[in-house]
Amino acid sequence: MDSEFMDHMAAVIAGDDISVVRFEFPYMAKRREDGRKRPPDRQPKLLESFMAAVSACDSRARVFVGGKSMGGRMASLLVDEFGRDISNLSGWCALGYPFHPPGKPENLRTEHLGRLKAPGLIIQGSRDPFGNQEEGVEKHLGANIRISWAMDGNHDLAPRKSSGVTTEENWNNAAREIREFILGA
Repeated sequence: MDSEFMDHMAAVIAGDDISVVRFEFPYMAKRREDGRKRPPDRQPKLLESFMAAVSACDSRARVFVGGKSMGGRMASLLVDEFGRDISNLSGWCALGYPFHPPGKPENLRTEHLGRLKAPGLIIQGSRDPFGNQEEGVEKHLGANIRISWAMDGNHDLAPRKSSGVTTEENWNNAAREIREFILGA
């Protein structure tokens, strides 16, 4: 939750008009406590902890859920499974959505994306090994989901030095798009 990437995103997205609330999934909190790497919790536990974080938000505020990689996928699943229970849910965002495991484009994680009613925004690196622009992953998205490509970006949206774009530019562009998405919804 406090990686350089997430710190940067939260700082640029937040402002007088947008509050950013961050939380950690239980397995990551345990890693912070004991330093041991462990696999993610099962999906029900991840969604339960995500829902708890959303429930702690002001019920009068418009809420957008989002996350990086698996966190973004969990945000989309939260909308799919519990969206009707969150009366102030206004949309969701994903930074580096894991469309499939690297090197396994046949193992898609997109079944629910076509039925989501809440507006969604995915910011994806154009060369992300979890789903890139050449693969045409847009075809798996419903009408309410927009994808934006980070130029020459990897899974962290970072470009190669030879691209002529910096990581900070890609990160700032992503954060700006998320702000515009939230404020325009």
